[in-house]
Amino acid sequence: MTPWKVRHEGSPRFTETTLEKIKQGLIEGAWATTDEVMGPDDREWAPIENHPALEELATEVEPPPIKHYDDETHLDMNAMIDVCLVLLVFFMLTTTVVAMQQRLEAPSADANNPKVKQITKDQAKDTCILVTAKLEDGKSVIRVEDKEVKEGDLLNEIKRYVRRTGKTKILLNHDRSVPHDTVVQIIDKAKGAGVDSVSLVVPGPAGEPRKQ
Repeated sequence: MTPWKVRHEGSPRFTETTLEKIKQGLIEGAWATTDEVMGPDDREWAPIENHPALEELATEVEPPPIKHYDDETHLDMNAMIDVCLVLLVFFMLTTTVVAMQQRLEAPSADANNPKVKQITKDQAKDTCILVTAKLEDGKSVIRVEDKEVKEGDLLNEIKRYVRRTGKTKILLNHDRSVPHDTVVQIIDKAKGAGVDSVSLVVPGPAGEPRKQ
C-alpha cells in the first residue's frame, strides 16, 4: 500500500505515514492546516486544508497559537538612556561651575595695589582699544572707543577694531555700579576676538589713568 506523505509548508523534507496518523497529528497540533500532504493517488503537494480527504477536519481544527520569538537584534535602551542622563547632568553642573569660576576670578581694580602699572592717556590711546562700561538710566551701556555697542555685537565690533588698528590690547574702564556679569562678558568677548590682554583702568591721584 502506497503511504501518504506529509511535510511542513515549503519544506523539502517529508514523512511517510498513514491518513489516520495525519488526521491525529492535525488534531494534536503536530501539523498545521497550511502544511502539505500528498496522497497515494496525488501527483502534487496540496495544503491539508485544501485536500478533499482532510479539508473537513481542517475546518474543525483551531489554528495553533502564533509563536513569538525573541528578536536577537533588539537593544535594551534603558541603560543607554540612564548613561545619557548622567552625562547631561554632569555637563550642566560643569558649565555652571565654570561660569561661577569666571565671575569669582574676574579682576578688580585697586589704586592702592603697588603692582598697578602707570601709563599716560597718550600711551593708552596708542597701544590699546578703549572699552567703557557705564550705568546709564539703570542699564549697562558699553562703548568701544566712542561708539555705543550692544552686548550681542561686542565680539564683532572688537574684531573689527583689531583688524583695522592692529591693536591686541584692551583698556577697560567701567563704573563700580556696572554689574559684575557685564565686566565678565566684556572680557570673554575680548578674548574671543583675539585680544591678548585686558587691562582695567584705575584713576591716578593726579588725574592720569593707571591700568591694571
